[in-house]
Amino acid sequence: MITSNAKSIVVFDDERDIVNRIRRSLEAMDGLKVYTFTDPFAALEHFNSCCKDHHILISDIRMPEMNGYEFVKQVKKIDPQVKIILMSSFEIDDNILSCVLPDVKIDTFLQKPFSLDILTNIVAIPR
Repeated sequence: MITSNAKSIVVFDDERDIVNRIRRSLEAMDGLKVYTFTDPFAALEHFNSCCKDHHILISDIRMPEMNGYEFVKQVKKIDPQVKIILMSSFEIDDNILSCVLPDVKIDTFLQKPFSLDILTNIVAIPR
């Protein structure tokens, strides 16, 4: 479980339905603001200008334009402290994550499809 006093979360996936479902689920939690993006460059621009407000990044791995690995590397350059949740519909071995992102700590990996209840438990804010 990632416990945090997060002010906001950034969600990045190339499927608008997925980011909208995640946003609705997480915004039901008190105290969270969720920013969703389907464009990696808009997401990076937003993150760069507001990184101190974001404590958690949720990103898909396989996407056009910029995959999740490259996106996470760019985000970690901006804010090395941000918590990372990667998601994918493909099985990803921990060794592959370590090889592709050797200097990046992945806090949680979620295999799609996953329950939104599981996601809300992962990002739960202590009361």
